[in-house]
Amino acid sequence: MTKTILEVGALVKNAQEWISGPAYLVFDGQQIEEIGEGTYKKPLLGARKIVRPHSLAIPGLINTHGHAAMTLLRGAGDDMPLMDWLNQRIFPLEEQLTERAIYIGTLLACYEMLKSGTTTFTDMYMMMHHAAEAVANSGMRAMLSWGTVGFTDENRKRGIENTRSLAKAWHNAENGRLQISVGPHAPYTCPADYLRELAKLAEELQLPMQIHLSESQTEVEQALQTWGKTPIAQVRDCGLFSVPVLAAHCVHLTDEDISILAENSVCVAHNPQSNLKLASGIAPLPKMLDAGITVGLGTDGAASNNNLDMFEEMRLAATLHKGISYEATTIPAATAFAMATEYGARCLFQENKLGILEVGRAADITLLNLDSPHLTPIYDLISNLVYACGADDVTDVFVAGEHVLADGKPTRFDIESVLHEARQIASNLSRK
Repeated sequence: MTKTILEVGALVKNAQEWISGPAYLVFDGQQIEEIGEGTYKKPLLGARKIVRPHSLAIPGLINTHGHAAMTLLRGAGDDMPLMDWLNQRIFPLEEQLTERAIYIGTLLACYEMLKSGTTTFTDMYMMMHHAAEAVANSGMRAMLSWGTVGFTDENRKRGIENTRSLAKAWHNAENGRLQISVGPHAPYTCPADYLRELAKLAEELQLPMQIHLSESQTEVEQALQTWGKTPIAQVRDCGLFSVPVLAAHCVHLTDEDISILAENSVCVAHNPQSNLKLASGIAPLPKMLDAGITVGLGTDGAASNNNLDMFEEMRLAATLHKGISYEATTIPAATAFAMATEYGARCLFQENKLGILEVGRAADITLLNLDSPHLTPIYDLISNLVYACGADDVTDVFVAGEHVLADGKPTRFDIESVLHEARQIASNLSRK
């Protein structure tokens, strides 16, 4: 890849450090080689130069929980309780999805995420070879897992086979842009012995794990009735925390649950908008952060959000917890921004590679329009980003140094054909 010099009007390195005037980044291949203030003065020596004096560069946003192909189910089951939503609407529609649908739905999600400044995401779904192919073709990064349940012996066998196959084909593929994790859906869909088996599989394959935990009050009540302990204690006792774990939701937690998560270095994906829309509740984010738990932000799937805009999640994470605590200093803007960037990198177990713009890290960069009213005026860049900016301010995205979104258009795939096919798939689903 040709060396690139990117000159911008301002640059955010991380939640605490930024350059409020002209700045530049130099990247060759996948990594940042140099960051400086002002304009680039050295000879170009064959490098390409991109000059964007009206752009703000920030680290690419990281979405720590989702189900990408569910873009095809956006709006299909709104205003329903979680379990009714799943059983009455989502599961019957999912049974109709084909491998091609998973590919198109994932590519549609990649487009939406790129348009809103996201460079990396996690995904747990089905037919994941086709999701991986879509991610590879989009130019994005992702940590993928094949969602696994253990209702029958056949479910269990197939789940392990699928995970092995996915890891063999895609782990560290595309120069490391694709990572694979083991994906038990939840303790209420995976019996204890199966969870133990999946923990051993993760150890064997040296993969992390992602799982839904304590998303609803009903889930916790059923766990207490069935096992006499919370979902968090149940999966701990099944040995899941012997490997790195990313736990999605964690809405209904006891103090003991929080201690268990902290003691076992479990990372959490906080999904405020999805949890509100499905009436699941509000996660105890301040308590988790105070306990030293790494918490990232996620959108969840587009069927339960209903968009994949990480700027909305940042703003909601910062404002929601102020409202319920009656304390304006709860979750300040810098914390919300860190959750969407460097904390997200920790949640994906790539804390030394992603989430911050600095020399030696990945050249995953999002550009926003400095002439936007959301960035006018600027007293504090991070406050503008969290409380004012949105997807409509994003213009360009680089992943691993590659310009994958240019002036709002993806450079690697034809979005018109994706939109057309997605509409056709949804139309066929709705007729059945």
